[in-house]
Amino acid sequence: MAEHSDFDETGAQKRRVRQSVQAARDAMTADQLAEARDGLTEQLSTLVSARGARSISCYLPVQAEPDTRGFLSWAREQGIEVFLPSAREDGLLDWIRDTGEGTVTGPFGIPEPLGDHLSPLAVCSVDLMLVPACAVDRAGVRLGWGRGYFDRNLGSMDNRPPVFAIVNEPEIFDALPSEVHDIPVTGAVTPSRIVYLGR
Repeated sequence: MAEHSDFDETGAQKRRVRQSVQAARDAMTADQLAEARDGLTEQLSTLVSARGARSISCYLPVQAEPDTRGFLSWAREQGIEVFLPSAREDGLLDWIRDTGEGTVTGPFGIPEPLGDHLSPLAVCSVDLMLVPACAVDRAGVRLGWGRGYFDRNLGSMDNRPPVFAIVNEPEIFDALPSEVHDIPVTGAVTPSRIVYLGR
């Protein structure tokens, strides 16, 4: 019974963090969003350049998610190979090579680039993974939005490249609730800095 109670409390803690983060994101003004997008473009391009990454995975933002579009334009200009996710009905992610030719709305209302769908394993050989998150903590625990797509994708990889979560500065916590299936990340990128976690 205690285990069930602990599980319920972990779920409740996660919901509270998600609600708090969503409310803060929704409250950001147009000027704050633009400033955050520009800062994120700078920090992400710095990280990719510093690591010499020539192939990466990333995402297109939905609603109030940190805006990666400026960075994705930079990556295309640099000739970096970019894979963007496409959510599947079975809870897995396919990947699409970004050509910059436009986007379509995927089956869950999430924007996807035009292009061929590749398997969930297409990102096993990328140099760097940049993933969305609700929050992260100092130990590298990543809290998603509860759908589990990225946890399943990361959990299926035998050799994971470095994984960085993209968040806003207040979304780095000292500690977050976690469960066995939560895959730790290497670090986080915010509009103001790059942080290595779990060290």
